[in-house]
Amino acid sequence: MEEPVKHRLKRQLRRLTPERPYQLAAASAAVLVLATGAGALAVGGDEDSISPVPVTAASEAGSDLADSGPEAVAVNAAPPSAEPSTAEPSTAEPSAEPLSAEPSAPTADPDLTEEAAPEPPTSKVLEYDYQAQINFYYCGPAAVRNALSATGVARTQDELAGPLGTDQFGTDSAEDTTRVLNAEVAGEPYQTRMISGGSATPAQMDQLQADVVKAISEDRSVVVNIAGSATDTAGGWHSFPGGHYVAVVGYDDDGRLVQIADSANPATSSYWMTTIALANWAATRGYSA
Repeated sequence: MEEPVKHRLKRQLRRLTPERPYQLAAASAAVLVLATGAGALAVGGDEDSISPVPVTAASEAGSDLADSGPEAVAVNAAPPSAEPSTAEPSTAEPSAEPLSAEPSAPTADPDLTEEAAPEPPTSKVLEYDYQAQINFYYCGPAAVRNALSATGVARTQDELAGPLGTDQFGTDSAEDTTRVLNAEVAGEPYQTRMISGGSATPAQMDQLQADVVKAISEDRSVVVNIAGSATDTAGGWHSFPGGHYVAVVGYDDDGRLVQIADSANPATSSYWMTTIALANWAATRGYSA
């Protein structure tokens, strides 16, 4: 039964030979499908045989395919494989490793941290070159000259009298001594502290003590403009009703005591006094520290 079918198909192919090439190709494909289907029917239902392909479109090849363009040949193209993917699913376990934590701020190395400024000494006395004033109104130039000698600056009283504005009435105020000291000492470290009123307040006493300790710790003498009378720690009495200038060249007991360099009398060129007494002595005037 298979042979007659094949002969019949050959005759159909010979009749289609004069047709256009693309029609022949389409018809040939249709005939091939028919032959395959016929052969499969003749053989029987074998599981290893090729399954019959639907030929609905191919069966109308005689009319529809003759008017189709070359694209019609693709009618019988095999569809994309629907076979399931044989790729093995990933067996990689999700990482159980915890996310790295933010790095903590580095701990400051105590050996590398900046050291705090050292505490000033309890007591300190400067080395200075004392000189008594050369006339009765040169106490200002003499006190500034003695103070500058503690910083290594050498000036004569006459050299300082002009810049200080000193005349036979003396030197006007602590503002003048501050200005001249800053002109001679690098960095202009001096500032003026005025003590108004007839006596110093506790705050002004504390300020004077702090200023003296700071200046002398930095190897600078303090110049004080005083007026009136005061008693030193040894009981000596010092009186300057019209005003006077002295240099502070040392301190003791954390600044509660101060050492005075006084140019008025070479016999009592130096003495100690409480800071409270010196603050009251400078009342109505002031100092350069």
